[in-house]
Amino acid sequence: MITMKKTLLPLAIGLLLASGIAQAKTETYHLDPNHTSLVFSWNHFEFSNPTANFSAITGTIVLDDAAITNAKVDVTIPVKTVDTHVQALNDEFKGTEYFDQKQYPNATFHSTKIVSKGDNRYQAFGDLTIKGISRPVILDAVLNKQGEHPMAKKAAVGFNATTTIKRSEFKMGQFVPNVSDDITISISTEALVK
Repeated sequence: MITMKKTLLPLAIGLLLASGIAQAKTETYHLDPNHTSLVFSWNHFEFSNPTANFSAITGTIVLDDAAITNAKVDVTIPVKTVDTHVQALNDEFKGTEYFDQKQYPNATFHSTKIVSKGDNRYQAFGDLTIKGISRPVILDAVLNKQGEHPMAKKAAVGFNATTTIKRSEFKMGQFVPNVSDDITISISTEALVK
């Protein structure tokens, strides 16, 4: 009898796993461009810290119920949407000395690992690609909320995240160090299951 129990228990667990009953549910959330913002800032001759933003950002966040640390994040940022609130600077940023929009229309981020820091805080490790150049970055992220969106009536998730990059690493080092090499990036997003 003991031998039979030892045989049947692992078999039952195996059947549950194979049937998917004991497996976590995986969901793909799509970024809502209307509720996703990316703002970046820099220091200008130590006098000010201007800001600019991108819009029409798209991408996905894949989560499973077992652990948010299994998440995968993929984001596409259309360079043509850069807005510094100064038209001449917008045109300069789209040009070859900066983002080179014609040759490289999108910047992207692809996560490689998510690490929990406790209290709904995470670090998203990944590769940021600008002008065809990929560099590792770490996003310090906060899970704002996960649940049903009250208006859309769909599963939703919301995050804020920040990071700092060196623009010279992406061949955009004009006027460094008088205009800072460090660029601070702040992101806020809502994403929904379709």
